[in-house]
Amino acid sequence: MEGGELRSRADPGPSRPDQVTRESSTQTDSRVQGYGPRLSKVNLFTLLSLWMERFPQEQHEDEDHSQIRGMGLVVVQDSKVLGLHCSGAELHAGQAAIIQHGARLADCHLYFSRRPCATCLKMIINAGVSQISFWPGDPEVSMLGSTPTNHGDPRSHSLPGCVTEEAALDAVATEKLKSNSRPHICVLLQPLASGLAQFLHETSRECDFMEKVADDEPGLNTEELYNRERTRHLKDFSRHFLVGTPQQHRDILKQMGLENFCVEPYFSNLRQNMMELVEVLAAVAAGVPLRRHGFHREQSSTPEQPLPPHHEGVSQEVARHCIIQARLLAYRTEDPKVGVGAVIWARRLSRRSLDGVGRLYLLGCGYNAYPAGSQYAEYPQMDTKQEDRQRRKYRYIVHAEQNALTFRTREIKSGEATMLFVTKCPCDECVPLIRGAGITHIYTTDQDRDKDKGDISYLRFSSLKDVSKFTWQRSPSLCSASSPDIANGCVGKQSRRTEEEESHSSKKLCVNRPHNPPSVS
Repeated sequence: MEGGELRSRADPGPSRPDQVTRESSTQTDSRVQGYGPRLSKVNLFTLLSLWMERFPQEQHEDEDHSQIRGMGLVVVQDSKVLGLHCSGAELHAGQAAIIQHGARLADCHLYFSRRPCATCLKMIINAGVSQISFWPGDPEVSMLGSTPTNHGDPRSHSLPGCVTEEAALDAVATEKLKSNSRPHICVLLQPLASGLAQFLHETSRECDFMEKVADDEPGLNTEELYNRERTRHLKDFSRHFLVGTPQQHRDILKQMGLENFCVEPYFSNLRQNMMELVEVLAAVAAGVPLRRHGFHREQSSTPEQPLPPHHEGVSQEVARHCIIQARLLAYRTEDPKVGVGAVIWARRLSRRSLDGVGRLYLLGCGYNAYPAGSQYAEYPQMDTKQEDRQRRKYRYIVHAEQNALTFRTREIKSGEATMLFVTKCPCDECVPLIRGAGITHIYTTDQDRDKDKGDISYLRFSSLKDVSKFTWQRSPSLCSASSPDIANGCVGKQSRRTEEEESHSSKKLCVNRPHNPPSVS
């Protein structure tokens, strides 16, 4: 377990909120600090749980969940993500995890976006999980009152008022379950690594998705667009995850049996750490603006060739949500210059699920890193600027797609749509793996398409067959109907850009800074 956590009252004793275990490696075992700031594992899994709470889903007007908050959940085992879940029309996130994983939850760590209700908690404890972490805001059974601002929406915030009997009873039951449980139940939040906030802003403004927007709309001020999107998300996420005023938050903590968090400096540190995570989420989300762009299917180079099953893909909202999951993962990279994240989701052929992700289920996720079990500094880390090719990183880094496939949670089923969401165009090394694994859909940016960089090339992506490619493009409805790149609502293969354009678009998601490297948590 990583350090720097804030512990709940039932734990053996509070650790200092500002105590941070310096962690430089991600999937390796190194104690050597890396070149750039990264998200700690605790903060990454917490961010994924918060973001899963925002998973797009249909509204169910006939359901009355005015007192139930939406919930995000990340299931982790040996630092690998086994499941991403969220509340739905009938199933809570914890119930969805029980149904999908069952006894496989034994020895797992669970990261909740809120404190789970007693119904979920008793089943999770019974499954033998090792650790349960949650953000101590308004819990799953809301304590903010019984008058919803948007009746019927499980994510709506109720107006402040008296605590309902249901919430009070649930608080007593969850506290008793927590006090008598075998798993370690706590609150895990860490301060961001020094310099990470600025690093996130800079790389989000310059990521491939924003770069594509700039290429397609030369007159657009993308920095202004990014700042506007970030401000909008920051207001939304702050209102959603931070509980009103500090006094309202203190009242809820007391009602939850967490009076120890109301004491300073723990309370201020708690809210400050959460605010930092909200700012991270806003910055990463702002880097993928849906303004006039989205993920649109490319027209097949051979129209007579049949498309793979379920070629329609997912909605723009779901595609963007999954890409932002991948972007969050990218900030755990061990590559000092290029952060890449990948998430693989599959869609069941039938059996509509009642949880928040519908028929989707997670197959795997990963980021680019050195081989597991190795030490961070034992492999070369230079890029193509290093003249000596033996000192370059490319033969040692395991790509995000490769990690997602290697550590997948289950086998890929033939006939089911299997969707890869990756933050950069798959390179020639990964294309055969994608085809061989049975991936049916790819959602990505194509800024590196058709480029040959010597040590790494992107020449095979354009000719990849039997896979529906959804690339980040300007919406076809906004493009001229006479454009040769648009046909039947699908985006055709782009023509190769000039050397000047390629030079302009060669920015990386993560860049090595010449200033002193910050500490990493």
